[in-house]
Amino acid sequence: MSEKLALVTGGSRGIGKACALELAKCGYDIVINYAGNTEAANKTIEEIKALGVQAEAYKFDVSNQAEVDENIAKIIEKFGRIDILVNNAGITRDDLFIRMGEDKWSAVINTNLSSAFYVSKPVVKIMMKQRSGAIVNMSSVVGVSGNVGQANYSAAKAGLIGLTKSLAKELGARNIRVNAVAPGFIATDMTKDLTNTEEMMKLIPLKRMGTPEDIAKAVKFLAVDSSYVTGQVLEVDGGLII
Repeated sequence: MSEKLALVTGGSRGIGKACALELAKCGYDIVINYAGNTEAANKTIEEIKALGVQAEAYKFDVSNQAEVDENIAKIIEKFGRIDILVNNAGITRDDLFIRMGEDKWSAVINTNLSSAFYVSKPVVKIMMKQRSGAIVNMSSVVGVSGNVGQANYSAAKAGLIGLTKSLAKELGARNIRVNAVAPGFIATDMTKDLTNTEEMMKLIPLKRMGTPEDIAKAVKFLAVDSSYVTGQVLEVDGGLII
C-alpha cells in the first residue's frame, strides 16, 4: 500500500508530466493516465521513478465513464488510497463558432469537462473514507475571459471553475480541498504551432510564455502546501488578464 499517492490525468507529457514530476519530488507515488502515446508515458514513468518513488501509467479514455471506473478501481485496489487528483487531460478542436460542428464541441466538452466529473466521482469516494484529499482542476484563462475560435474549449474550462467551487463547498467538511489552476499561454505541444506568438507577447506583462514547470509549481502549492485554501482559481498567466 502506498503512503501517499497522486493521480495525474493526461500525465505523459507537457503540463501533466511536469505536475507528476513536481509531486514526485514531494515524495508522492505517482499514477499517470494517458490516451495514446505509450512511448511518452513509459519515458515519463522512468523519469518519475528516478526520483525515488513508485510510478505507473494507465492507458484509458477519460471521456469514457466505463473505462474510468474500471481503471480507478484498479488503481485503488493496488495502491489503497489516492491523496491528490490533478484533472489535467485536455484537447483542443478550435474553430469559429459559426463553423463549429457538434463533433468538435462534444469532443472538447467530453474530454476537458465531463472527464473531471467521471474521474473525480470514484476518487472522491476514497478521499471521503480517508477524510483527506486535494483535487486540482486544470482550467485556463480562456475559461475566465473567453477566446475567439475556442467556444468549446472556453466553455469546458469555465465549467471546470464552476465544478471546482461547487465541490469545494460540498467536500470541505470531509477535509477535501478542491482548487483550479488557470494557465495562460504555456509552451507545450498544444501551443507549439501557434503563429501569432509575437502579438501574444505584447499582451503579457511578463513578456514571455509560461513553462509547464510554472504550472506544476502552482499545482504543488494548491495540492500540497496550502492546507487552508479551497475553492480558488489561481491564474498563472504572466499577468495576461489583469
